[in-house]
Amino acid sequence: MESVDCILCGEYVLPMDSTHRVLRNGAVAVRDGVIREVGASEEILKRYTAPRIKEGRDRAVLPGLVNTHTHAAMVFFRGLADDLPLKDWLENHIWPAEGRWLSPAFITDAIELACLEMLKAGITTYSDMYFFGETTAVATKRMGMRAVLGAGIVDFPTKTGKNADDYLRNAEEFIADWKGDAMISPCLSPHSAYACSPETLSKIRGAAERWGVPISIHLSETEWEVQEILSRYGKRPVEHLDSLGLLSERLLAAHCVHLDGREIGLLSERGVGVSHCIESNLKLASGIAPVPEMLAGGIRVTFGTDGAASNNDLNVFSEMSTAAKLHKALAKDPTALDARTVLLMATRWGAEVLGLGATVGSIEEGKRADLITVDLRKPHLVPRYDIYSHLAYSTMASDVDTVLVDGVPIVENKAFLRGDEEGILHKAMQWGRKIALCNAHL
Repeated sequence: MESVDCILCGEYVLPMDSTHRVLRNGAVAVRDGVIREVGASEEILKRYTAPRIKEGRDRAVLPGLVNTHTHAAMVFFRGLADDLPLKDWLENHIWPAEGRWLSPAFITDAIELACLEMLKAGITTYSDMYFFGETTAVATKRMGMRAVLGAGIVDFPTKTGKNADDYLRNAEEFIADWKGDAMISPCLSPHSAYACSPETLSKIRGAAERWGVPISIHLSETEWEVQEILSRYGKRPVEHLDSLGLLSERLLAAHCVHLDGREIGLLSERGVGVSHCIESNLKLASGIAPVPEMLAGGIRVTFGTDGAASNNDLNVFSEMSTAAKLHKALAKDPTALDARTVLLMATRWGAEVLGLGATVGSIEEGKRADLITVDLRKPHLVPRYDIYSHLAYSTMASDVDTVLVDGVPIVENKAFLRGDEEGILHKAMQWGRKIALCNAHL
């Protein structure tokens, strides 16, 4: 028998590969952080021995979920300014709060809380657009999570820069420091076409090509944005980015709520990935992205939670459930966004749009072992007829039992193994008291 580090067994194993198969009574053998083999548990247990063999009864094993768009450190602004339009929310509440509070210490403690929340919800990889990229990277890696991180780039001064050239210079230093890291992948993150001039966006495109890194951007999130870009440049946002050469497989566009048919065609033709942030878009009343039309056009649509200040959680399971049901209702078609598709959006497609498709996103031999198990012995998860249906419509983040990232156990029996969970929560409460006290005096 061949020795491996661990074997995860499951009553159901969902590889999320191209076959869409479900293995009943399956298992995954892991060695040195790599998936050695996936197959029937009887066969795996005959061929391999391991010091850790995870029992599979009432468990589903699937790839770690991928959150393709968030602002993780904004967990400390969760609930700070709710029930407001996006422009008012940003300009009158969030940006002033960021100006007052952002610092390396704030980011470190906030990232610990965000990673804890995501890991316990089965998210093993996230894509972030924010500030203090170096601090974010260090904290994320310490928490044991995989991430694609981009320091935010805008044309106006903030805590981390005076102008676009400052942000771009910092971003390129960050890329130089982290490119090639096993867990952290750097990228460039211009905020939007309205916060970055054509000159800034062209510089970002050039830097991305030189360094060979992805770009993430907010795109067509609100009707206001569409009208603003039309008034400035005479083009809709997607066409504007295309005229600057930004549309490519390198680009991940978040939101994409207000698109016309030509823009959907352009995104598809250029191979742009899309992050669907349905719960944030609903809460901010930004609108609803035309996901069935994008999928029909061949666009890889994935899930992002956006920041916890506008959602208000980091929970891809709830994004799946909300999106699948809402798009059925809008289309008046119960087949519009089915359970298998939303699981693909949350796993393999998410990894692919982040440039990590060869590394994670599915349970296949040779990929890194980013795996989760879901505890199915719950009142809301029995009886069971279709495991895809249960995962898409019934599973809660709290049902996640075990999380491996790069083969390392990070959560086991719902307990966080990487650090002091109570200490992280305590620091978050301390920050909350300070922020609340300051707001009360405004």
